[in-house]
Amino acid sequence: MNRLYKNFFFVLQTGALLVALGLGAETQAQGHEATIRKNLSERIPQIPRIEEITRSPMAGLYEIRLSTNEIYYSDAEGNFLIQGSLIDTKNKRNLTEEREAKLSAIDFSNLPLKDAITIVRGSGKRKLAVFEDPNCGYCKRFERDLAKVDNVTIYLFLYPILGDDSVHKSRNVWCAKDPVMAWTQLMLKEQALTNANCNTAAIDRNIEFGRKYKITGTPTLIAQDGARVPGALNTLQIEKMLADASK
Repeated sequence: MNRLYKNFFFVLQTGALLVALGLGAETQAQGHEATIRKNLSERIPQIPRIEEITRSPMAGLYEIRLSTNEIYYSDAEGNFLIQGSLIDTKNKRNLTEEREAKLSAIDFSNLPLKDAITIVRGSGKRKLAVFEDPNCGYCKRFERDLAKVDNVTIYLFLYPILGDDSVHKSRNVWCAKDPVMAWTQLMLKEQALTNANCNTAAIDRNIEFGRKYKITGTPTLIAQDGARVPGALNTLQIEKMLADASK
């Protein structure tokens, strides 16, 4: 009987020790976070707001996420700041890229689709959202490649961020009798648009949405799985993005 009680108390003591160790590690991590915040804010006052500090998979290294969604790394004291990619050589993974992709993702269900111009090609089974400015040269190149993609529903969000003329052209596209045709003629054929007037509050909401989610350039693509890719992808890259989103 005494042996049974001894074993029981040993288990209790071991469990308490493990809990204490866990709490100690958590407290230590919180202390390091406070130290990193203090030192970096004092030593680099121009650094954007620090949103989050977490321990990275590498021992002794902390991930720092800024308000710009940029990722940096630091030691536990904030004495060193590292900019670059953290590579998991064992599993051949770029952990920084994976983290940045996760942070920039936009839930497709959160997109205000009523404020987009809907373009359906073929079955329309695959879905893709695009933020574009009518004066964006990269957007025009992108549109030529996008035109070769079939069986897709495209939600085009007019996103005039390149000046007043972009706003003017976006309004003429949105208010056209056939916005899809007006957009195609403008971007692929560079045909002048007829002046048109209507309620363009949707364009204002697109700009607000883009600011909220830090969409800073055009074109910006959002796949159905939430993946966000900036830049003028070619046809093969668009197809791959759609295929990855359907997995």
